[in-house]
Amino acid sequence: MTTSFQNRENVRRQAFESIWESQIDAVFSDVAAVYDRANDFASLGTLNGLRRRFIATIDVSPGQRVLDVCAGTNVVGIDLLKKEPNLDIYAVDRSDAMQKVGSDRAAQQGFDIKGHICDVHRLPFPDNHFDVVTLQYATRHLRVIDVFSEINRVLKPGGHFYHFDMLRPASKIIEEAYCLYLRGCLKTISWAIRVGPEARNCCDYFIDAIRLFYSTDELSRLLSELGFSDVIGKPLLGGTVAIHKACKV
Repeated sequence: MTTSFQNRENVRRQAFESIWESQIDAVFSDVAAVYDRANDFASLGTLNGLRRRFIATIDVSPGQRVLDVCAGTNVVGIDLLKKEPNLDIYAVDRSDAMQKVGSDRAAQQGFDIKGHICDVHRLPFPDNHFDVVTLQYATRHLRVIDVFSEINRVLKPGGHFYHFDMLRPASKIIEEAYCLYLRGCLKTISWAIRVGPEARNCCDYFIDAIRLFYSTDELSRLLSELGFSDVIGKPLLGGTVAIHKACKV
């Protein structure tokens, strides 16, 4: 691992660790019931289409064991079971409230997703356990090197990791326009859904988290340095989001 990525992670941790440790849970508990609608609004209705593109990239076969990290409301697990009903899907998340919404949603549609509440930096599974691991719309709130290393550990050799998230655009002009849009959007959503003080107080954090995060190419290089192979990163919407696919050697 090059010092540049280690230094970036140290900067992120120093800037955000207190928020990650003491505020993020409260934010997601506050918005759990409306989380998916709020994300759809913030993306101007594009998120569902982007997620369909993400699901389409995920190669699964009957009987495979799949882990969805930071599963939230289980949208990815449910979509994968619609794509291939004979999957053994596990979900991990630190938010009880988000997983309660996700568990209810899966049950209403007749799907079985095995949920675990845990710290995703230390996954409660043995080495070489999963055929596929997914992670979407959460990495900005995590210690990336630690989580990606854990994902590599629990993947079987030849297994695949699929990642989808908001990223920092490589273009400074796009980054500035994007952050300006997000600032106004977050304030509007906070007012519209009447979020609690924890979520309102984190509006600036969500912008700062993008500014200190990785571009598509940077995340690809990080995955490669962590030992993944055949890394593919596809930027979308000017690099404001991206889909990555990587293989465990």
